[in-house]
Amino acid sequence: MNAPAWGTHRPYPVATRWYERLDLENGVTRFWEPHVHPLEQANFWHIRGRDRDLLIDSGMGIVPLRPSFPDLFSDKEVIALATHTHIDHIGAIHEFEQRWVHGAEAHQMAHPSGVTTLVCADIHPQLAGLFVEAGYPPFDELLIDAMPYEGYDPRQYRLRGAEPTHLVSDQDIIDLGDRRFEIIQLPGHSPGSICIWEETTATLYSGDLIYDGPLVYEGPGMDLDIYAQSLRRLKAMPIQTVHAGHDPSFDRARLIEIVDTYLRRWNKDN
Repeated sequence: MNAPAWGTHRPYPVATRWYERLDLENGVTRFWEPHVHPLEQANFWHIRGRDRDLLIDSGMGIVPLRPSFPDLFSDKEVIALATHTHIDHIGAIHEFEQRWVHGAEAHQMAHPSGVTTLVCADIHPQLAGLFVEAGYPPFDELLIDAMPYEGYDPRQYRLRGAEPTHLVSDQDIIDLGDRRFEIIQLPGHSPGSICIWEETTATLYSGDLIYDGPLVYEGPGMDLDIYAQSLRRLKAMPIQTVHAGHDPSFDRARLIEIVDTYLRRWNKDN
Protein backbone atom coordinates (compact mmCIF):
# COMPACT_ATOMS: atom_id res chain seq x y z
CA MET A 1 0.00 0.00 0.00
CA ASN A 2 1.29 3.48 -0.87
CA ALA A 3 0.68 6.60 1.16
CA PRO A 4 1.63 10.03 -0.16
CA ALA A 5 3.76 11.87 2.36
CA TRP A 6 3.04 15.59 2.63
CA GLY A 7 5.68 17.67 0.90
CA THR A 8 7.59 14.72 -0.59
CA HIS A 9 8.12 14.11 -4.29
CA ARG A 10 7.06 10.48 -4.42
CA PRO A 11 4.80 8.09 -2.51
CA TYR A 12 6.27 5.99 0.25
CA PRO A 13 4.95 2.62 1.42
CA VAL A 14 3.63 2.22 4.94
CA ALA A 15 5.75 -0.14 7.04
CA THR A 16 4.00 -3.15 8.54
CA ARG A 17 6.12 -2.57 11.67
CA TRP A 18 8.76 0.00 12.45
CA TYR A 19 11.17 -1.84 14.72
CA GLU A 20 12.88 -5.18 14.31
CA ARG A 21 13.79 -7.13 17.41
CA LEU A 22 16.16 -10.01 18.06
CA ASP A 23 16.24 -11.70 21.47
CA LEU A 24 19.71 -13.05 22.20
CA GLU A 25 20.92 -15.23 25.05
CA ASN A 26 21.71 -13.93 28.53
CA GLY A 27 18.80 -11.47 28.64
CA VAL A 28 20.01 -9.27 25.78
CA THR A 29 17.71 -7.87 23.08
CA ARG A 30 18.84 -6.04 19.95
CA PHE A 31 16.58 -3.50 18.22
CA TRP A 32 16.98 -1.67 14.91
CA GLU A 33 14.88 0.35 12.43
CA PRO A 34 15.01 -1.36 9.02
CA HIS A 35 13.41 1.53 7.12
CA VAL A 36 16.05 4.06 8.15
CA HIS A 37 18.94 4.90 5.80
CA PRO A 38 21.96 2.65 6.60
CA LEU A 39 23.96 5.62 7.89
CA GLU A 40 21.45 6.17 10.70
CA GLN A 41 20.20 2.59 11.11
CA ALA A 42 21.61 2.00 14.57
CA ASN A 43 21.49 -0.98 16.89
CA PHE A 44 20.23 -0.36 20.39
CA TRP A 45 20.37 -2.88 23.19
CA HIS A 46 18.14 -3.84 26.12
CA ILE A 47 19.74 -5.85 28.93
CA ARG A 48 17.66 -7.42 31.68
CA GLY A 49 18.90 -7.26 35.24
CA ARG A 50 17.50 -8.50 38.53
CA ASP A 51 16.82 -5.06 40.04
CA ARG A 52 16.78 -2.79 37.00
CA ASP A 53 17.34 -2.96 33.25
CA LEU A 54 19.78 -1.18 30.97
CA LEU A 55 18.99 0.33 27.58
CA ILE A 56 22.05 1.23 25.54
CA ASP A 57 21.05 3.87 22.95
CA SER A 58 17.54 4.37 21.62
CA GLY A 59 17.41 4.82 17.85
CA MET A 60 15.83 7.71 15.96
CA GLY A 61 12.64 8.12 17.99
CA ILE A 62 10.47 8.21 14.86
CA VAL A 63 8.00 5.86 16.56
CA PRO A 64 7.81 5.77 20.38
CA LEU A 65 10.05 2.96 21.59
CA ARG A 66 8.80 2.29 25.09
CA PRO A 67 5.13 1.52 24.27
CA SER A 68 6.23 -0.62 21.32
CA PHE A 69 7.70 -3.25 23.68
CA PRO A 70 5.67 -3.32 26.91
CA ASP A 71 7.14 -6.70 27.88
CA LEU A 72 10.57 -5.06 28.23
CA PHE A 73 9.76 -1.55 29.41
CA SER A 74 6.92 -1.82 31.91
CA ASP A 75 8.00 -4.06 34.80
CA LYS A 76 11.03 -2.30 36.37
CA GLU A 77 13.28 0.75 36.30
CA VAL A 78 15.23 1.26 33.06
CA ILE A 79 18.51 3.15 32.83
CA ALA A 80 18.65 4.67 29.34
CA LEU A 81 22.33 5.21 28.56
CA ALA A 82 23.61 7.00 25.46
CA THR A 83 26.97 5.92 24.05
CA HIS A 84 27.03 9.35 22.36
CA THR A 85 24.51 11.94 21.22
CA HIS A 86 24.11 11.57 17.45
CA ILE A 87 20.56 11.47 16.10
CA ASP A 88 20.41 7.68 15.68
CA HIS A 89 21.38 7.03 19.31
CA ILE A 90 19.25 9.41 21.40
CA GLY A 91 15.98 9.70 19.47
CA ALA A 92 13.83 8.01 22.13
CA ILE A 93 15.84 8.75 25.25
CA HIS A 94 13.34 11.41 26.33
CA GLU A 95 10.82 8.59 26.96
CA PHE A 96 12.78 7.35 29.99
CA GLU A 97 13.05 8.74 33.51
CA GLN A 98 16.73 7.75 33.84
CA ARG A 99 18.80 9.39 31.07
CA TRP A 100 22.56 8.87 31.39
CA VAL A 101 25.36 10.24 29.22
CA HIS A 102 29.00 11.26 29.50
CA GLY A 103 29.45 14.79 30.76
CA ALA A 104 31.23 15.91 27.58
CA GLU A 105 27.96 15.48 25.67
CA ALA A 106 25.42 16.54 28.29
CA HIS A 107 24.66 19.84 26.55
CA GLN A 108 24.33 18.10 23.18
CA MET A 109 21.76 15.69 24.60
CA ALA A 110 19.68 18.54 25.96
CA HIS A 111 20.09 20.76 22.90
CA PRO A 112 20.80 18.58 19.83
CA SER A 113 22.55 20.02 16.80
CA GLY A 114 23.94 18.64 13.55
CA VAL A 115 21.63 16.19 11.78
CA THR A 116 18.26 16.63 13.53
CA THR A 117 15.66 16.00 10.77
CA LEU A 118 14.71 13.29 8.27
CA VAL A 119 15.25 15.57 5.27
CA CYS A 120 18.47 14.69 3.44
CA ALA A 121 18.77 18.22 2.03
CA ASP A 122 19.26 19.44 5.60
CA ILE A 123 22.55 17.54 5.86
CA HIS A 124 25.45 19.85 5.01
CA PRO A 125 26.71 18.88 1.51
CA GLN A 126 30.30 18.48 2.71
CA LEU A 127 29.18 16.18 5.52
CA ALA A 128 26.94 14.18 3.17
CA GLY A 129 29.91 13.80 0.83
CA LEU A 130 32.06 12.42 3.65
CA PHE A 131 29.39 9.81 4.45
CA VAL A 132 29.13 8.65 0.85
CA GLU A 133 32.91 8.62 0.48
CA ALA A 134 33.11 6.43 3.60
CA GLY A 135 30.97 3.82 1.84
CA TYR A 136 27.34 4.64 2.62
CA PRO A 137 24.64 4.74 -0.10
CA PRO A 138 23.85 8.11 -1.70
CA PHE A 139 21.10 10.11 -0.07
CA ASP A 140 17.64 10.36 -1.61
CA GLU A 141 14.90 12.66 -0.36
CA LEU A 142 14.47 11.36 3.20
CA LEU A 143 16.45 9.32 5.71
CA ILE A 144 13.63 6.75 5.66
CA ASP A 145 12.24 4.60 2.83
CA ALA A 146 8.78 3.98 4.34
CA MET A 147 6.27 5.76 6.54
CA PRO A 148 5.67 4.38 10.05
CA TYR A 149 1.89 4.84 9.66
CA GLU A 150 -0.72 6.28 7.31
CA GLY A 151 -0.65 10.07 7.20
CA TYR A 152 2.76 10.47 8.84
CA ASP A 153 4.47 13.75 7.95
CA PRO A 154 8.25 13.15 7.92
CA ARG A 155 9.01 16.84 7.60
CA GLN A 156 7.63 17.48 11.07
CA TYR A 157 10.20 15.21 12.71
CA ARG A 158 12.82 16.90 14.87
CA LEU A 159 15.30 15.19 17.14
CA ARG A 160 14.01 15.91 20.62
CA GLY A 161 16.43 17.04 23.27
CA ALA A 162 16.35 15.68 26.80
CA GLU A 163 18.14 16.86 29.93
CA PRO A 164 20.44 14.16 31.34
CA THR A 165 19.58 12.91 34.80
CA HIS A 166 23.05 11.46 35.48
CA LEU A 167 26.52 12.04 34.05
CA VAL A 168 28.88 9.08 33.71
CA SER A 169 32.67 8.98 33.65
CA ASP A 170 35.38 6.50 32.75
CA GLN A 171 35.39 3.41 35.03
CA ASP A 172 31.95 4.10 36.50
CA ILE A 173 30.00 0.92 37.29
CA ILE A 174 26.37 0.28 36.38
CA ASP A 175 24.91 -2.28 38.78
CA LEU A 176 21.76 -4.10 37.68
CA GLY A 177 21.70 -6.23 40.83
CA ASP A 178 23.02 -9.43 39.29
CA ARG A 179 25.13 -7.89 36.50
CA ARG A 180 27.77 -5.18 36.47
CA PHE A 181 28.88 -3.04 33.54
CA GLU A 182 31.84 -0.67 33.37
CA ILE A 183 31.85 2.61 31.48
CA ILE A 184 34.92 2.92 29.25
CA GLN A 185 35.41 6.41 27.87
CA LEU A 186 36.81 6.02 24.36
CA PRO A 187 36.54 9.30 22.42
CA GLY A 188 37.35 9.79 18.76
CA HIS A 189 33.99 9.28 17.10
CA SER A 190 32.73 12.06 19.39
CA PRO A 191 34.17 13.81 22.45
CA GLY A 192 32.04 11.90 24.95
CA SER A 193 31.86 8.51 23.25
CA ILE A 194 31.68 5.62 25.70
CA CYS A 195 31.68 1.85 25.46
CA ILE A 196 30.06 -0.47 28.00
CA TRP A 197 32.04 -3.48 29.20
CA GLU A 198 30.67 -6.61 30.88
CA GLU A 199 33.75 -8.40 32.19
CA THR A 200 31.98 -11.63 33.19
CA THR A 201 30.88 -12.29 29.60
CA ALA A 202 33.84 -10.50 27.93
CA THR A 203 31.29 -8.47 25.95
CA LEU A 204 31.71 -4.89 24.77
CA TYR A 205 28.85 -2.63 23.67
CA SER A 206 30.87 -0.32 21.47
CA GLY A 207 28.48 2.35 20.22
CA ASP A 208 29.99 3.91 17.10
CA LEU A 209 33.62 3.66 18.12
CA ILE A 210 33.92 0.42 16.17
CA TYR A 211 31.46 -1.59 14.07
CA ASP A 212 31.70 -4.01 11.15
CA GLY A 213 30.95 -1.50 8.41
CA PRO A 214 32.42 1.70 6.96
CA LEU A 215 33.55 3.70 10.00
CA VAL A 216 32.71 7.39 9.99
CA TYR A 217 35.87 9.01 11.33
CA GLU A 218 35.81 12.46 9.71
CA GLY A 219 33.36 15.14 10.77
CA PRO A 220 32.49 17.52 13.60
CA GLY A 221 33.95 16.49 16.94
CA MET A 222 36.09 13.68 15.48
CA ASP A 223 39.85 13.43 15.99
CA LEU A 224 42.01 10.74 14.35
CA ASP A 225 44.82 10.86 16.91
CA ILE A 226 42.36 10.34 19.76
CA TYR A 227 40.42 7.77 17.73
CA ALA A 228 43.59 5.75 17.15
CA GLN A 229 44.40 5.80 20.88
CA SER A 230 40.92 4.47 21.64
CA LEU A 231 41.24 1.65 19.09
CA ARG A 232 44.60 0.63 20.55
CA ARG A 233 42.97 0.49 23.97
CA LEU A 234 40.36 -1.92 22.58
CA LYS A 235 43.09 -4.25 21.33
CA ALA A 236 44.53 -4.45 24.83
CA MET A 237 41.21 -5.49 26.39
CA PRO A 238 40.21 -9.21 26.63
CA ILE A 239 37.11 -8.66 24.48
CA GLN A 240 35.52 -11.76 22.97
CA THR A 241 32.22 -10.33 21.64
CA VAL A 242 31.37 -6.87 20.32
CA HIS A 243 27.76 -5.70 20.14
CA ALA A 244 28.19 -2.57 18.05
CA GLY A 245 26.10 0.51 17.30
CA HIS A 246 25.69 -0.56 13.67
CA ASP A 247 25.87 -3.74 11.60
CA PRO A 248 26.27 -7.32 12.92
CA SER A 249 28.03 -8.30 16.14
CA PHE A 250 31.51 -9.79 15.80
CA ASP A 251 34.23 -11.66 17.66
CA ARG A 252 37.74 -10.83 18.82
CA ALA A 253 39.44 -11.88 15.58
CA ARG A 254 37.26 -9.49 13.60
CA LEU A 255 37.84 -6.76 16.19
CA ILE A 256 41.60 -6.99 15.71
CA GLU A 257 41.20 -7.04 11.93
CA ILE A 258 39.06 -3.90 11.91
CA VAL A 259 41.35 -2.03 14.29
CA ASP A 260 44.49 -2.90 12.34
CA THR A 261 42.84 -1.94 9.03
CA TYR A 262 42.01 1.55 10.22
CA LEU A 263 45.29 2.15 12.03
CA ARG A 264 47.11 1.30 8.80
CA ARG A 265 44.76 3.52 6.78
CA TRP A 266 45.48 6.41 9.10
CA ASN A 267 49.25 5.69 9.21
CA LYS A 268 49.00 5.23 12.98
CA ASP A 269 49.96 1.57 13.26
CA ASN A 270 53.37 2.11 14.83
